[in-house]
Amino acid sequence: MNDQVLRFSGAEDLAEQAAALLVARIVTIQADPERVVQLCLTGGRIAQRIYEGFGRRVDGSGVDPGRLELWWTDERFTSTDDPARHAGVALAMMAGQFALDPARTHPMPAADGVADADAAAATYTKELGDVVFDICLLSIGPEGHVASIFPDHPSFDTQSSQTVIGLTNSPKGEDDRISLTVPALNRSHEVWFLLSGLDKADVAASAIAGSTEIPAGVVRGTDDTLWFIDRDAAAGLPWFRCAL
Repeated sequence: MNDQVLRFSGAEDLAEQAAALLVARIVTIQADPERVVQLCLTGGRIAQRIYEGFGRRVDGSGVDPGRLELWWTDERFTSTDDPARHAGVALAMMAGQFALDPARTHPMPAADGVADADAAAATYTKELGDVVFDICLLSIGPEGHVASIFPDHPSFDTQSSQTVIGLTNSPKGEDDRISLTVPALNRSHEVWFLLSGLDKADVAASAIAGSTEIPAGVVRGTDDTLWFIDRDAAAGLPWFRCAL
């Protein structure tokens, strides 16, 4: 398992370079004609910029969208048309650029006709099955949360027997949520963390150091873990830890 810290001049540079690397990585994996790339998406402003940049680059890149399967790390349990849902934003940014296969696109269940977040989590658990993500993108909150897994909260269970959970009364104090668990994230081949801004400097240092007090400190890829960090978020890191 390898950790690599990639430092960028700012959020825009980070998003553009991450999008380019994502295209290149998918092309490499798809060099095996039998491989369907399992890609798990996250929410957040930087992630949205990456999806836009990724969409722009797919045409002519060698990426086969028909062998790309999309999943999500977490979601607000609200109606399908709620603009706050991660899946709606990501799909809108990509679908206009290349053809997505509906059978390989797996947004988490919405509140339309589903009893509650726990029922939605159970549905997604069955849909996910034993899928292992080739690449899992993860934003990090200022307090160290990833997906909808929060420090000092029941969602932060490193030994959970579940792969997907429902949350009510989350620490963010908003809608109910659905989230992959730490064990589900940790079976990803590659985890790509995305951090931008001075408000992430402290948590970036703690997470990279492997703090067991925060979810971002214990989630890692089985093969590789990449940290995409802009100059501000990297303020608390030794320079030798950062690849230019």
